[in-house]
Order: sequence, then C-alpha cells, then structure tokens
Amino acid sequence: MTIVGRKVSPMKPEYDAILFDAGGVFLIPDPAVLAPTLSYYGAQTDHSVYVRAHYGAMAAKSRQGSLEDDWSFYNRAYVQLVGVPDHNREAAMFVLSKTRHAHLWRAPLAGSAEALRALNEQGMPIGVVSNASGQIEEILDRSAICQVGLGAHAHVRCIIDSHVVGVTKPDPHIFDFALPFFEGIDKSRIAYVGDSVVMDVGGATAAGLIPILVDPYDDATDLVTCRRIKSLLELV
Repeated sequence: MTIVGRKVSPMKPEYDAILFDAGGVFLIPDPAVLAPTLSYYGAQTDHSVYVRAHYGAMAAKSRQGSLEDDWSFYNRAYVQLVGVPDHNREAAMFVLSKTRHAHLWRAPLAGSAEALRALNEQGMPIGVVSNASGQIEEILDRSAICQVGLGAHAHVRCIIDSHVVGVTKPDPHIFDFALPFFEGIDKSRIAYVGDSVVMDVGGATAAGLIPILVDPYDDATDLVTCRRIKSLLELV
C-alpha cells in the first residue's frame, strides 16, 4: 500500500473550513444489530469490540487498495476482530456482507455530535461529503448528528451523497459539489476528515484538500503521512 497524504504539523491551524465523511467519522454499522447476528458464529457481544473492529477492518481494506465496490477485505478483518473463530469465518463473512447495508450505518460515534456543535459555536464552516446510497442526509438527522441549516442538531452547509450526485470517492470531482457552499475559502484551506486511506485521504489529496484520517487505534500509522486523530473532539 502506497503511503498517501501530505505531511502536516498536528498543531498548526491550517484550515478555514472542514468537510467530513459520514461513515467511520459520525456513524458505524450498528453493533446492536451486528453483535447478536455474529454472536451466532462465536463473535463477542460487547459493542466496544465492534467499534474497534470497524477501524481495523477499514485499515485492512485500505492495505489492499480496495474501492467502494469491494468490501471483502473489510468483512474478513471485521469478523476476525469481533472474535469469530476460524472455522466459522467464511459463513460469518457471508452473513455480514448481506447485513451491513447502507441503512445500517447509523450508530453514532461518541463525541461526534458534540464536536460538530462545538465547531458551530466557534464559527467554523463545515459540511459533509460521503459515499452513500441516497440515505445519508436522513440518517444523519435521525441519528441526531447534523442537518443542513438550522435545526435541532449541529448545522452544516451541505450534505453531498455520492448516489445523489453520481460521483464516488476517491474521484476528487465529488468535492466539486461541496465547494460552492464554501465560497471565498480556497480549497487548499479546507480539511477533509475520513476513515479510509484510499477513498478519503486519497480523494482529498487528489482534490487539493487537507486530508485528516480518523485512526483511533493507530491502525494506519504506516499508511499515511497526513494528520491522524483519535476523535473529532481533537478538531475543536
């Protein structure tokens, strides 16, 4: 896997606006569904194990250079990390591939909503650009993360869904749909926060944005040179 992302100082206030991915940044596949489903195959049921498994699985996917259409390496690493024994992994992978659909990315990550509200209070312009299936704006609202404009949750300038606009990361052109909402801010001063080395860091770098990787368990230390964070609260 090629190391990607320009090297930056983690202490330098280098951006004037922030765009976020949704999956792995605000939300993960719901452990309330996956834990009882995979426990049938011997997986652990502690939900914290499923949070950890997501990031390890994303790193495994990135190491293979897999894009949005290939989650096989993610599924294999995920079932291993939640404790499925060797003899049950193929069956568990198959079930996971059928269960982990777009609408299951709905379990909020600790600190994500709080971080967005704090960024609102600081006046930081923020938005969302996500590979999704047409559902992400509704789920972000229902999961009490954010909405476009003022409302009950943190407010963002835009929510760009790849299914709606017809462009998928790492294609850098997906960011072109968000940039008009940040008029007056040069894209070189806009950060993009995601959890995928290939799709998020790679796409943001190609678009001329500042990549920041959510890597709470240091799974990608050898894959990127860009800034890595353990929590969105580090951006506040």
